[in-house]
Parts: sequence; structure tokens; C-alpha cells
Amino acid sequence: MINLLHNLLIESTRTRPDNEAVRFNGASLTYAELDALSNQVARALQASGVGRGDRVGIFVHKSPSSIISIFGILKAGGVYVPLDPNSPPARTAYIIRNCNVEVLLTSSQKLPALRGIADDGVPVHTILLLDEAGNSGTKFRAPIQVYSWFQIRSFDSAPILDVIPEERDIAYILYTSGSTGEPKGVMISHRTIFTFINWCSSTFQVTDRDRVTSHAPLHFDLSTFDIFVTIGAGGTIVLVPESLSIFPESLADLIQDERITITYLVPSILSMMVNYGKLDAHDFSSLRIILFAGEVFPIKYLRRLVELIPRVDYFNLYGPTETNVCTFYKVRPEDVVPGRDSTVPIGKACENMETFAIDEQGNQVTEPGIEGELYVRGAGVAQGYWGDPEKTAEGFVRNPLNSGEDDIVYRTGDVVVLAEDGENWRLVGRRDHLIKSRGYRIELGEIEAAFHTHHGVRETAAIAIPDDLIGNRIKAFVVPLDGKRLTAKELEAHCARILPRYMLPESIEFIDELPKTSTGKIDRPYLARKLSSF
Repeated sequence: MINLLHNLLIESTRTRPDNEAVRFNGASLTYAELDALSNQVARALQASGVGRGDRVGIFVHKSPSSIISIFGILKAGGVYVPLDPNSPPARTAYIIRNCNVEVLLTSSQKLPALRGIADDGVPVHTILLLDEAGNSGTKFRAPIQVYSWFQIRSFDSAPILDVIPEERDIAYILYTSGSTGEPKGVMISHRTIFTFINWCSSTFQVTDRDRVTSHAPLHFDLSTFDIFVTIGAGGTIVLVPESLSIFPESLADLIQDERITITYLVPSILSMMVNYGKLDAHDFSSLRIILFAGEVFPIKYLRRLVELIPRVDYFNLYGPTETNVCTFYKVRPEDVVPGRDSTVPIGKACENMETFAIDEQGNQVTEPGIEGELYVRGAGVAQGYWGDPEKTAEGFVRNPLNSGEDDIVYRTGDVVVLAEDGENWRLVGRRDHLIKSRGYRIELGEIEAAFHTHHGVRETAAIAIPDDLIGNRIKAFVVPLDGKRLTAKELEAHCARILPRYMLPESIEFIDELPKTSTGKIDRPYLARKLSSF
């Protein structure tokens, strides 16, 4: 079989039809059931006009429906575009318009939210409901056809044979924070994600006996490991309800009770589990691998986690959405000994990937301790940003070490140094204003752009404050327009209509003027120093 994501499900269904594929809140789907249901969704999508390369939105909370949606879209030849179900309507509408989503998969619960989005000039003409509740009277101003779950189930569940995508076709588009205030869509082809899948399957020896948590939302690239690596191995995806993210003890219960063997979480969640999950009262004897990525893991919490859950392999995975995972590091006992304060390295390049760093003088970093910006090349690099050749040209550049026109590398913006061993990279910080908080990648410029849309704001600056638990907290400084009286509550409500919750500042301070450098730029280091007690 060629390297197409839906072939992972087809092959595992052929060899293990009765294995448990997806589990959620005590209920499950076998591989045969998941395959048949996704075939029916694919045929319903075809009946709605979806063909090869068409973008299809997924607007559901984490559930078996989300997994059915992904494979249904892929089998129809489409490109799946996960939409954050908790994002403000304006952000969702922008993404739908940006990549011309005409068909949406959703649930009856989300129909009221979609009504406002659909009235915002989006191109959606068909909605497929993935639950039995049906349309409870929601009416749309635009002419939109709604397929019920009953109608979807009336389609043939036999395999689809008339759609033959190619490995170079785009499989999905993940939207990340953008510096101009608008999110940008990272395009990933079937061939590109298979580089990651094959590496994971080999490195972590994933089998049909593994039970893997799926905690990350679909619009977060961590989810691609949970879903595709597990399905490819014939293992079981155990979906983690969104509500468990704020209850670390309940998450620990799930890992114990579901006999999880592999879990992939952001460090902030693992840190919360260390502090509040009562890990010493749980049985994690089934657990064999803990993967973490998305942000720096404070060494004090990693050390404690290793103490509480020993005899488990720990891996630090690194990579922006544009490369998925491009480096990895297996944590060693000596990395977490008492008294060692440095964070663990992000490691060396994965198979079929290459990393190198360029210092400020344009030279390649070859010696430990010298700072440089990390570049990534190889089969796992994305195809660019949807509909935005200018941003693509900024991030995906010619290899500065090779003048060949076809040698394109991704410029991460992350500053690294070689560790003492001369082989593994250590992350130093960001070249720009891109930060990580709670595992999410956040562009501070997007937060500032949201504040600037308020009529009473003259100037604003969003500043990140390092935090051991969640990576970074965000504070906003605001200079009101002359004569305008603003309140923090008013601005919070305004920004909540534009930004997802995880991007909202935790504190807003009003000041008369923003400090400036000699070149007239906002003096962000000065503001950051002033926030050391925040």
C-alpha cells in the first residue's frame, strides 16, 4: 500500500478487525466498526461534493466522532482542517474562509455556535452531524444542507475504490498563531507525516498491544502521534475527555484504570499531575513510555515525576508544527539527579531529518556553548502555509549551507546551543516573540493585534513571564487613547471574542506610555524586568 494515512486504518482492519481501536468514557469501537463508519462518512462527503484536495472542517469536541471524521475525510480524498471548538467565532470563521471550507463535520451541540459563524460570510454549504440528536431547530440565514447521523448511516459502508490520492497530496492543515493577528495554516502531506509515523513506530516499538492516551486536541500537532501511530500499529486510542485537563488526579486515574502503556502530554499537564495528581497512590505498572513536548519541562518537576513513576522510558520531543517532531532525547538517570538544575536537551535529529544552527555571523554552529538559530531540513518538513506564499517564503528558505534551489529548510526561530557532548541540542529561547504556554504555541503579536482592534487602545504590549507550571504567563500593558476610560474587564471581554482562552492575558495593566528603545521600538526587555515579581 502507498503511504496514505487512511491506509493505516484499512490495513489494521484487515489484520485485526476485532481489536479495540478507539475507547472513550467506557465505550469503544473496533477496527471493523471504525473502518465501516468512516466509509459511510466518506460516501456522505462525496455526495456533498467533496473531492480530492477539498478542505473539510472538523468542529467537534474530542470523541470517537473526531476519529471517524478524520478517516472519513481522508478516504473521500479530502484534507482535514481541525477547528478548535472552544475558539471565538471570529477566529473559526477566518479559518473557514481562509482555506475555503465548504463542508463541515460537527455535532448537534455545536450547531448554535455555527449559526453565528455561518452568518459571517463563510463558504459552508453542507453540515454533517455526527451524533444522533439531530438538528434541534437551529436555522441558518444562508442556504445550508444538514445531513443527520441517520442519513449518514444509510450510505454504503463498503470500501471506497474510486478515489486515489497521491502521497504528495495535502492530508491536513493545522492553524497556528500568526504574527499579523491572523492564524496561518501549516500544510502537511501524506508523505510528510509518514516520515514521522515510521520513525515513531520504530523508535518506540509501538504494537497492537499498546494503549495510548489521546489528550491533545485535533488542532494541536501532538494529536498526530496519538491517532496515526496507534492506528498504524493496531493499538487502542484512549481518548481523554477535555474536562480531565483541569483534574490531574482524574487523569492519573484514567492512565491507571485504562492500563495505558504510552502517554504523550505537554509538561504543564505532567507538572500539574506531579503536584496534585497523588501519583504515589496509583498503579502505573502498565505504563512503559512517557513522551513530552510543546514546552520546556522544569527539571524539578521532571525529577519528581521520574521518582514517582520509575521504570518508565522518558523522551523529550521537540519540533514546531512546521516539522512536527524533528529532534528527540531519551532522559537518562544522570539528567535528573538532585542538584542538577539544567533542563534536559531537546536532543538530536530524528531519522530522515537534519538539524543545524547558524550563529549571528552566519556561520554554522559546530562547538558546544555557541548560540545559533535552529534550522530543519528533511522529509518531515511541511509544505508551507496555505494561501500565503509570502509567509511561506519567510519561514521555508534556501539552505544557507547549500545554494541549491531545491534545498529548502525551515527556519525555526529557536535559539539553541550544542550540549557538552557535541551531539545534542539545548534550547535557549526564541528569536522572536513566539512563546509556549500550556503546550500551545502563541504569537504575542496576535494578542497585541486583538487589543488594537478596540477603539479605546492607543498602544499595547504583551509580555511573557516564565512560569514553572505552565511555561509562560502573559501580561498585557495598555496605553488608552487620550480621554478614553478603559477597564480590564472591558478589554478582557473584547479580546475573548477574538482569541481562544489559552491566549488571553492573565493580567492587564494600564500605563501612560510604553517604554521605547533608541530606535523607537517598544522596550520589551525593560517591561519583562519590571515583571520579575508577577
